[in-house]
Amino acid sequence: MEKKKPIVATTSLAGCFGCHMSILDIDERILSLIDLVEFNKSPINDIKKFTEYCDIGIIEGSCCNSENVYTLKEFRKNCRVLISLGECSIMGGIPSMRNGIPIRECFEEAYMHGPSVKGHNPEMVLPNDPELPMILDRVYPCHEIVKIDYYLPGCPPRADLIYDALAALISGNELKLPYEVVKYD
Repeated sequence: MEKKKPIVATTSLAGCFGCHMSILDIDERILSLIDLVEFNKSPINDIKKFTEYCDIGIIEGSCCNSENVYTLKEFRKNCRVLISLGECSIMGGIPSMRNGIPIRECFEEAYMHGPSVKGHNPEMVLPNDPELPMILDRVYPCHEIVKIDYYLPGCPPRADLIYDALAALISGNELKLPYEVVKYD
C-alpha cells in the first residue's frame, strides 16, 4: 500500500500575497513538491474549504479584521503544524503601520478625505454594511491569536527557504537556516 502524502493548506490574511508568490517562485521544484505533498485548502489549487485534517498549514499575513481571526483559528483547528510565513504574519508587517493611528482617523482618511476618494463619496459615508468584517482595534501578528509552531522570516521569504522548510518537515530532517536564505538585503 502506498504511503499517504502529507497534506498542506495555505492562506493569505492581511498582506500583499507576496509570500504565496514566493511559494510559486520555487519554480520547477514545485513539481517535486507536488509529488511529496497534497495541497488542500489553498489559493494554489483554489480549494476554498478544508476537506480533511492537514499536516501543515502555512499562513501569510496578519490579522486586521474579524474574518482574518476566524480564518487563522480555523487553520489552527485543522492543521497539526502551523507556520507563520513572512513578516506580516510574524510581526504584523506593513499592515501594522496603522497601529499607532486611531481607527476612526484611518477610516476618515481612506473613505472621506483621501486623494483617491475626493468627489466619490459626497455624503461622507463610512462603510457600514453588516457583511463587512469588523476591523480590529489594531493589527495582530498570528502568534498573538493562536499557537504558531514555526516561523519563516522574510518579506517575502525566499523560495529556497520555503522549499527547504517544507522538505525538512515532510522528511523529518532538521531545518537549517543559513544566512543566505533568511537575509533581508
